[in-house]
Amino acid sequence: MHYVLFYEFAPDYLQRRASYRAEHLRLAWAAHERGELVLGGALGDPPDRGMLLFDCDDGEVPLRFAQSDPYVTNGLVLRHSVSPWTTVVGKGAATPVRAGG
Repeated sequence: MHYVLFYEFAPDYLQRRASYRAEHLRLAWAAHERGELVLGGALGDPPDRGMLLFDCDDGEVPLRFAQSDPYVTNGLVLRHSVSPWTTVVGKGAATPVRAGG
């Protein structure tokens, strides 16, 4: 199953992230190496949101990631949410569906 972790960044995110970026990236790459985190990154120019795609069995995995992320624990992320994503088209779709059945 896929889950998307959404982040809403604080207005001063870019000014403050340098202090926490190495630890955030270490956490993200560790989740990727465990096979949980597929893709992650910032949205917008300048960035105002983040999105991380997880491939895991339950939404607690991305929630635990957020709860330990220094961007969240140090207030760079104002709000975060986890949403299941039913992927049906593409090479990595969790539940592929083709026309006609």
